[in-house]
Parts: sequence; structure tokens; C-alpha cells
Amino acid sequence: MVKNRDRKLFSQSLPAAMAISKTLIIPLVISLLLLHDHAESYQKVITTKVECPSSQNIDCGAACDARCQLSSRPHLCKRACGTCCARCDCVPPGTSGNYDACPCYANMTTHGGRRKCP
Repeated sequence: MVKNRDRKLFSQSLPAAMAISKTLIIPLVISLLLLHDHAESYQKVITTKVECPSSQNIDCGAACDARCQLSSRPHLCKRACGTCCARCDCVPPGTSGNYDACPCYANMTTHGGRRKCP
């Protein structure tokens, strides 16, 4: 049999425990809602294709040979240039620079954020 004193202690501690649990549950629910919204924003993927001003197909092999002729690593340069040319259908003139002639070529980057195209 529970004594009256024990009942009184239990009834006094119950509201305090409920208050603590409410103060813990409310921030937890808010955090979960914020994380859910944040996760949904990551699921929205926007893909855009940057077009080069040139509307005609070019010979990527010849264009990349010319672009990479002074490179210290010509095979690597030609491989990267070929990939960029196939995607953008343009290669900037000269052996370096002139990226303004082909913005698509200039804006392509590696996973590390460095320029992909030579």
C-alpha cells in the first residue's frame, strides 16, 4: 500500500517531468521540420545547358590539336579539350586563353572547382 506522503511526492514531480519533456520535445520537432525542409531543397536539381554562340559542328580533333600544340602534356590536354569540345561544340582560338570566345568551354569545371578545359 502506497503511503499518502509518496502519493503527494509523485503528484508534485509529475508536472515538473511533463514540463521538462515539453521543453525538449518542442525544439526537437522544430529541428526535424527544418531538416525535412532542408532535405527537400537538396532534392530539387536544376540543370541548365550553356550554349555556345556557334551553331555549326566543328572538327574537335583538329581544333584540339591546335589548342594543345604547345602543352607540356599534350595527350592529357587533347583528352580534356575533346570532352569539352564535344559538349560545347566550340574551342577557343589560340593555344591558351580567349575563353570569352566560348563561354561554355570556359565555364566547365572539375569536381574540385578547377577549370576542366585547357
